[in-house]
Amino acid sequence: MNTKLFHYRIRRLCAFIIGLVFLLAGIFKLLDPVGAGLVVEEYYRFLHLGFLMPTAKAVGVLLALSEALLGAALISGIFRKTVAFLTSVMIVFFTLVTLLLVIFNPKMECGCFGEVIHLSNLQTFIKNIVLLLLASIAFIPFNDAGECKKRKYISFGTVAVSLLLFTWYSLSSIPLVDYTSFTPGSELYSVKEAAEGGTNEDYMSTFIYEKNGQEGAFTLDKLPDSTWTFVRTETIKINGPEVKDNSPMLSFTDSTGSYMDEMATEGNVLVMSVYDAPGLKGEAWTKLARTVKGADAAGFTPLLLVSGTPSLMDSIKVIIPEARRELMPSTFFSDRRTLLSLNRSNGGATWFNDGELIQKFPLSKLPSDDEIIAMTGYDPTETMLRTSSRGGLRFQGFLLYAIALLLLI
Repeated sequence: MNTKLFHYRIRRLCAFIIGLVFLLAGIFKLLDPVGAGLVVEEYYRFLHLGFLMPTAKAVGVLLALSEALLGAALISGIFRKTVAFLTSVMIVFFTLVTLLLVIFNPKMECGCFGEVIHLSNLQTFIKNIVLLLLASIAFIPFNDAGECKKRKYISFGTVAVSLLLFTWYSLSSIPLVDYTSFTPGSELYSVKEAAEGGTNEDYMSTFIYEKNGQEGAFTLDKLPDSTWTFVRTETIKINGPEVKDNSPMLSFTDSTGSYMDEMATEGNVLVMSVYDAPGLKGEAWTKLARTVKGADAAGFTPLLLVSGTPSLMDSIKVIIPEARRELMPSTFFSDRRTLLSLNRSNGGATWFNDGELIQKFPLSKLPSDDEIIAMTGYDPTETMLRTSSRGGLRFQGFLLYAIALLLLI
């Protein structure tokens, strides 16, 4: 083998490795667009760019899609000079940002691979340094990138369309695979804690408000004046036994601030979670009211968990009186982070059976009255295994399909 051919193959191998990392990182984040938005929110806070918060989800999705497309282009070898330049710029940018994370060490993760793979700030920085070294081998000199076979444009185009369709599906539904703490099969921590003698006094609900760019924490009996803007709620543990495993805690209160966690741990429970109440339209609230009514009639315990305060719920004018009357007896309050982890769909539903998470539904596919009645006859464990396995197989199939197209065509 001559030296020039060997050097070319080494460069292509390095480009392939970078492309694979980019493709996987992008797809893992596109799997969970809400999670990608949360990662961007953390960076906005770290960089003191809070005014950009409304753009977080869109920016997260666009960055993830850009990563995936660049990764696909690197693997297929198309537009080599342009792709090499754009990839190098992105790697340098990521390296500088993660260097800041290493220096200041904030309480956040890079989010490079979404919720699928968690890396420390130092591990992320080292990963980016390795990518920089690989990029220097793969792309320098830029004017000697070589040419690809014409059929590679077909494989890239097919994968690009598939990525766009996958992004659309992820935006309109819940993730095919759940990597949050509230995964199917997980058992609510409150069940175990009740056995250990834990009480509601072990927790405190705080309400985060913002004024002049500064956040403050308040309790239900000491809320700020109207010059402050409500941001989110957070539940904090103040005493009692520590969590010793990854069991999630679903804490929520009634309008008086009393914790009602045990309601989610007995029998069949259908939890509708709304982490952005002002963002829901009137027809969505009506749909939730119908689901609450259907769940109650089928023998489920229906719970509507809302991020915010009772006054926030009262201020939402788009809820028609009939729907409000149906919802209010089942309405409780939890913190935004918990509800985001519980169900990525704003207004989605989650089925628990004796505290075990069985199945999740997005707002667009809330179960009908007949479906809820049918659920009472299902074997909960079998249902949980079937639905979670189906999503995992579909996601794995999509990954294999994308990579195989790029390599074999």
